[in-house]
Amino acid sequence: MKIILLGPPGAGKGTQATMLEDKFGIPQISTGDMLRAAVRAQSPMGVKAKECMDAGELVSDEIVVGIVRERLQQEDCQGGFILDGFPRTIPQADALKQVLIDIAKPLDSVVSLQVDTDALVERLTGRRTCRQCGKGFHLKFDPPGADGRCTVCGGELVQRDDDCEETIRNRMQVYHQQTAPLEDYYRAEGLLQVIDGMADIADVQASIVKALQDK
Repeated sequence: MKIILLGPPGAGKGTQATMLEDKFGIPQISTGDMLRAAVRAQSPMGVKAKECMDAGELVSDEIVVGIVRERLQQEDCQGGFILDGFPRTIPQADALKQVLIDIAKPLDSVVSLQVDTDALVERLTGRRTCRQCGKGFHLKFDPPGADGRCTVCGGELVQRDDDCEETIRNRMQVYHQQTAPLEDYYRAEGLLQVIDGMADIADVQASIVKALQDK
């Protein structure tokens, strides 16, 4: 099964991808993971990516697509894959389409998690992490102790810098400008499956699995 998972920051793509990975026995692949692995392995594209990063430059689409090609041809992708965070733009989608044609691994489905912006802001701004043991909390949905500290070790809870409301809304705006048009792209390909990402985690997973099996 060859899947792309779309959705804005905080929509739960990582959580759902991990669950799908366990269920179907196929790897979750993120752009960041691919870049780091290619650099460590000193693959041809990894070497080019490192040169860009060392020079303080953005890694070009050409290099990212080349790294995707290398990754999707590895042994653990023979039975399928879950692409998380790629493609982000229409040009990247066009390039990915050609890669998948070249390696004879056409997509089976593109799952898009739909979320409400205001609800997403509430979800993300309420997140807290224990500075000492790393346990996560949510001020509303999974609150810490009455003293506002970690219930496991008593450590101080902190908020990630990118979980402030202004940053979240900016990231959502960028997503809708650059990545959301991919929905129309994959709808035209007959691949798009739209899922309510605001439901409980288990319900979202059940909806995704049903959509994939129906497909």
